Amino acid sequence: MSWAGRKVLVTGADGFIGSHLTERLVALGADVRAFCLYNSNGSWGWLDGAEPAVHRSLDVRLGDIRDARFVEEACRGVETVFHLAALIAIPYSYAAPESFVDTNVKGTLNVLEAVRRAGCRRMVHTSTSEVYGTPESLPIRETHPLQGQSPYSASKIAADKLCEAYHLSFGLPVVTLRPFNTYGPRQSTRAVLPTLLVQLLAGRAEVKLGRLDPRRDLTFVADTVEGFVRAAEAPGAEGEVVQLGTGRTVSVGELFEAACRALGVRAEAVQEKERLRPDKSEVMVLLSDPAKAKALLGWEAATALEEGLLRTARWIEKNLALYDPERYHV
Repeated sequence: MSWAGRKVLVTGADGFIGSHLTERLVALGADVRAFCLYNSNGSWGWLDGAEPAVHRSLDVRLGDIRDARFVEEACRGVETVFHLAALIAIPYSYAAPESFVDTNVKGTLNVLEAVRRAGCRRMVHTSTSEVYGTPESLPIRETHPLQGQSPYSASKIAADKLCEAYHLSFGLPVVTLRPFNTYGPRQSTRAVLPTLLVQLLAGRAEVKLGRLDPRRDLTFVADTVEGFVRAAEAPGAEGEVVQLGTGRTVSVGELFEAACRALGVRAEAVQEKERLRPDKSEVMVLLSDPAKAKALLGWEAATALEEGLLRTARWIEKNLALYDPERYHV
């Protein structure tokens, strides 16, 4: 299916995955409306640094996903809606849970209602592997029970269930994508890989991290974006939940060692209290089963961890001034 001239909306277009998806859709020829969070500087977030040709191609709407009327206007005349706008920082969700409900739950409700009224052809909703909590069995499949081990994950479970309800109640053509741990250029240091890379590139002999034993299924951002594009096109995907993961895990400690090898440096990982979750809130392992994504979307991760790690490190090294190695951002 050609994307040329097709009108699409990306909410959260100013964010990490959203900016990459926006650029990819422009490259495919889509007519992209980019929904970015309003701010007094008029910033488009990560899209500020996009190529001039991308800037000229975008219809940027600065607003707030919590404003139902603004969301409805943004969805008007659009064929496909990619909904990525969300608060995603787990540590911040412990401090400000109400804001996660307002943004992730009410914001998703606003998008569902707007898509319903506008008669959009399809909505692609962004979930997270965090909705599973510490799993009962591995690998994790889409049918695995959901468990809210943080206010963030609870808010995303609620958003996912609203999508399910709107599909079953109103026939809304929504697909829920559940990415596992996406990484790559532009990711903030709220995530573990940018945190350790920034400190290593700054020459730190001691790298401050949280626990080293949790294991994660890491997917490079370009692969995740390809999953979004395919989810918008795949026939018969309405109402489905689909995971995007590699089917492989690596511990935080192993990731740290791999980063040291890739950069040719030696350092020691030390535990920082601010990086620790409450004991019962820590998710010890996330491992996807990518079989459904391959069968339904024709998708599988194409980027090896070593390659993705190097590409991420090279980008951070060129943009190190954007990061503060003494801090992490929740």
